[in-house]
Amino acid sequence: MSDAMNPANAANAAQTASTAPLPRQVADTYVDALVALDPITGTYLGVPESHGKLPDYSPAGQEALAVLNRTTLEELTAAETRPGGDSAAERRCARLLRERLTAELAVHEEEEGLRSVSNLSSPAHSARGILSVMPSETEDDWRAVASRLRAMPVAMEGYRASLEEGLTRGLFAGPRQVSTVLEQFAEWLGETAEGGGPGSGRSWFADFTAQGPEALRGELEGAAADAARAIAGLRDWMRDVYAPGIAGAPETVGRERYALWSRYWNGTDLDLEEAYAYGWSEFHRLLAEMRTEAEKILPGAETPWEALRHLDTHGEAIEGVEAVREWLQGVMDQAIAELDGTHFELADEVRQVEARIAPPGSAAAPYYTQPSLDFSRPGRTWLPTMGETRFPVYDLVSTWYHEGVPGHHLQLAQWTYVADQLSRYQTTVGMVSANAEGWALYAERLMDELGFLTTAERRLGYLDAQMMRAVRVIVDIGMHLELEIPADSPFHPGERWTPELAQQFFGLHSGRPADFVESELVRYLGMPGQAIGYKLGERAWLKGRAAARQAHGDAFDAKAWHMAALSLGSLGLDDLEAELSAL
Repeated sequence: MSDAMNPANAANAAQTASTAPLPRQVADTYVDALVALDPITGTYLGVPESHGKLPDYSPAGQEALAVLNRTTLEELTAAETRPGGDSAAERRCARLLRERLTAELAVHEEEEGLRSVSNLSSPAHSARGILSVMPSETEDDWRAVASRLRAMPVAMEGYRASLEEGLTRGLFAGPRQVSTVLEQFAEWLGETAEGGGPGSGRSWFADFTAQGPEALRGELEGAAADAARAIAGLRDWMRDVYAPGIAGAPETVGRERYALWSRYWNGTDLDLEEAYAYGWSEFHRLLAEMRTEAEKILPGAETPWEALRHLDTHGEAIEGVEAVREWLQGVMDQAIAELDGTHFELADEVRQVEARIAPPGSAAAPYYTQPSLDFSRPGRTWLPTMGETRFPVYDLVSTWYHEGVPGHHLQLAQWTYVADQLSRYQTTVGMVSANAEGWALYAERLMDELGFLTTAERRLGYLDAQMMRAVRVIVDIGMHLELEIPADSPFHPGERWTPELAQQFFGLHSGRPADFVESELVRYLGMPGQAIGYKLGERAWLKGRAAARQAHGDAFDAKAWHMAALSLGSLGLDDLEAELSAL
């Protein structure tokens, strides 16, 4: 009897086939392996063993992540051929995993990690930012904080080694990124204050650990000093060696690098000229709507932004940092109370969200952090104050619909809630920026559709926020590709975009203060292709809803559609519209 005909061998083969991993299992095994290499991801997921560690940011550490991606792609190919590997759930996960890992490898193979300097997302920012979301209730929690702070010198040395390798190879970050990050480091070290002026002389790390228990005072102070010295050493090297070495390097990335990053952030290969034209069409539409609302606020105003400047001093505002935090919490609590049961069906875990004040030295834009997988850490919104103590309401209402409810929080907390039905990968580290940002912008529009923006003041603020996202598409694509400004533009028609023109255009068509506009432009230069995902992602969500509504006719149930859509997990723009249309 041949081996193939041997009943024992046939039984063993059947047993192996029944236990061999399918794509969702491959994806979750990848998450476990990723956490071992990237403890920051582990902390975001709520893995206690990760809390006291930092990643290896050196070239060797970056290559270790690439090896994991390549190995996982090989395992995925095998998993897709197994019985059950072609089911709808497995197929959706497999497509996401393959697209994401392939996009990440493309970025790595172009050695982009050797010039990773950004005012929002560099390794230094990640290492500091994770401290604010760590558990901090017990002495053991604070011991983990101390351990992570003590890991800062090695982590920042690895980061410096990567930048040094990039410098050697002629792979340069933009000079504006470097100068901005150096200014942020000065704030972190207490040398300058947020918003300018002399600092306290105490580092952010010292202030952060001062919240810890008295029993660990010496340990925490020593660890904070280690972290501050690590940032100071990195700052000195970047100021004295790196900045002179990259002087004169271009601020923009060009078409080839832009296409690479656009795929990474958006999960699709965009027609960039079509996207640029769409940005302009939205600009003109929104400008007309803004003029209508501005006339209600300040009759005769030359521009909508004149009306917004009027609101800065004469409109509704919240006085005080703690008062605005409480007010933002109220905005989200009210939205949950009024939307749950009517337009959404929310689990108790998803109903929990906190408003927080962002640590000094953050970028200017508000942001959101996802809950841990077990919901022991809830979702949180974060407001950078930029040294301000008075906060106009027009600028905040739709922003907190975006960051909190029904925006990022409802989507990402719902993903966490259904993680066991999908995969941890689809609901956490597999997130595609354009999907999440597109939903959050759709959420702002939804609240306008539902009548929550009850005054011209608040609606003009919403339209200004929408305009900012349209301007992002225009200037992000325009300046990186050096495209021509259209003939019907009210601004420099026929000229080619430069960062200087982009900053001027943004400032003329935004209600945000000058320091915010500058911070945003630096962000776009350092994260090419990310900022366009808001508007382009929103377009995919709107098209998907419209197609589903047309398919169902009068039977279309918006609440059921919203919950089904929020339970899909992550999707790139390659798949998002089609999946939403089929719900």
